[in-house]
Formats: sequence, C-alpha cells, structure tokens
Amino acid sequence: MSKPLITHLRHAAIAMPDLDRQLAFYRDLWGLTEVASDNGVRFLAAEGSPEQYVVRLRKADDKRLDLVAFGAASMEDVDTLATQLVKQGVQLVHEPQKIDTPGGGYAVRFFDGDGRVVEVSADVGVRDYRIIEPRESIPVRLSHFVVNSNNPEATVAWYIKHLGFKLSDSLCLGARGEFMWFLRCNDWHHSFAVARGPHVSVNHVSFELRGVDEYLRGTGRLLREGIQKVWGPGRHHAGDNTFSYFMDRAGNTVEYTTELETVDWDEHHPSVYDVTKPEFIDQWGTANQMNEFVAHQMHNDPDRGVFVAPPM
Repeated sequence: MSKPLITHLRHAAIAMPDLDRQLAFYRDLWGLTEVASDNGVRFLAAEGSPEQYVVRLRKADDKRLDLVAFGAASMEDVDTLATQLVKQGVQLVHEPQKIDTPGGGYAVRFFDGDGRVVEVSADVGVRDYRIIEPRESIPVRLSHFVVNSNNPEATVAWYIKHLGFKLSDSLCLGARGEFMWFLRCNDWHHSFAVARGPHVSVNHVSFELRGVDEYLRGTGRLLREGIQKVWGPGRHHAGDNTFSYFMDRAGNTVEYTTELETVDWDEHHPSVYDVTKPEFIDQWGTANQMNEFVAHQMHNDPDRGVFVAPPM
C-alpha cells in the first residue's frame, strides 16, 4: 500500500476567550517560542522543529478547535488531494490557494466527517531551528494530535478512506470494546488518533521532548508550577512513548512525550491492546490510575467549531 499524499502533522490551531493566559502558558511554561502575530492571532514554534509554528492561538468568544494542519510534499499533491476529496463528496472550506500565514504556502481546507476543519499545505517555508541541548526540557516538535468522536469507527474509516491514513494499533476496555485508534501518515506509530467520547472535541495535543531526562525535567517543572496534572508520568505500550498529561489554561489536555516508536509502513500489522491489563496502559506502573477524572478531562468541552470555518 502506497503512503498517503499527506506527509506529516504541521500544527493545531485553537481558539479561546482568554488569549493572554493561554499564550503565557504555552510560551512561558510549556516551552514554545512566539514567532509571529496577526490581528491578535499568535503563532508559536517548537525550537527543534523546522515547522514555522506548531500551535496557533486565537481569541474568540467560544472555545473551539480552529483546525488541524498536515503537510504534503508538493503543490501538485495538494491539488490531487483536493480533486479526490471533491469526487468523494467531501465538503471543502476553500479550494487550493496561496496562504499568507507565516511561511506562506499553498493549502486546501475541508471538513472531516465530524465537522472539524482540516488543512493540508505544501510549499511552506522552512523555519530556522536548532538542536535541543541535553537537559533542555522544551518541545522538539509536535508529536501527535488526538480527537474525540461520538462515532469513532466512522471517523477512523473517514481518515483511512479520504486521507490515506493507516491504522497502527487500537485500545480496548476488555469486553466493552475498542475506544482509541492510532493512525499514521508516515513511519511514526501515530500522528493522529481518534478516541471514543460523548461529543466531538479535542482529546489532547502531544509534544515530543529530546529524551526521557528532558521529558521528566519538563514534567517536574510543570508540577512545581502547580499546573493541573491529568495523568502520568508513565509509558504507554501502543507507540511505546512516555506520557505526562496536563491541562492548559483553556481546559485542553496537553502531553509531554518522547521516544514514540517508528513502524514499517507495509510490514506493521495492527494489534488491539486491552488496557484492563495494567502493562498495556502504563509499562512502568508509575502513573496515577486511568479513572473517571482522567477520562473527564480528556473528553473536554464540546467543540463549538463543528462545521463552522474559522475566520482565519
């Protein structure tokens, strides 16, 4: 099976009423770098990533996901994808066009099956970035983006059919069935995932740190600052990555992680891991229990941006 036209995850764009507190969290505590602003919209980069920015923040009356953005290899691939989507009946937000966000580029936007806005872009300028130093506990890159859906099987099928993603693994709760599906668009175990939830919303946004030491230092820094911890520190089985989940200032769950595994695109076959077995949810056994509190935080508030295009 050939790889999809989508090459990688670029950024997540979120909106909220209190922009100032959210900006301070991501810039001063989480470790991102503010690189640009445009009419009150703030763009934040990860120092170790060539992406122009990995988080976009916008002030709005309602908390919502503005969009999730992925990359493509060329403008021609963006055009090809757009043509395929239209033939498949997917609703475009706009046709492929030049964009004027930092780095420029050429992008198409469309609604996924749940009504989220997805952007796929190419020809975006590469940002000057640097090697993150040992013990420097700031994000290297945006690792993955996870959403909630009240019809997750259909959402997973949508991303596989329309965007060419591939299922890596899934999680189940014993006889209660599957509740999370990990999808890949490249050799990373997952760049995107879908969780079962009561409504459409953001589950969590994950950022990769340099290594386990840096990940633990970052976790400790946030704990000392009194940031609400949701879950961790621990190490998942699916993806083999470490995890520490916290709440940002708008009530979204954000994760520090590292060492997400890579898998062979053609040879890796998905498994279903039963998280009622402790080693499948946390290999180390160091995290707090995955309970109703954790689930409630990750369910988040219903997304007010479903099938509503953002103003920017």
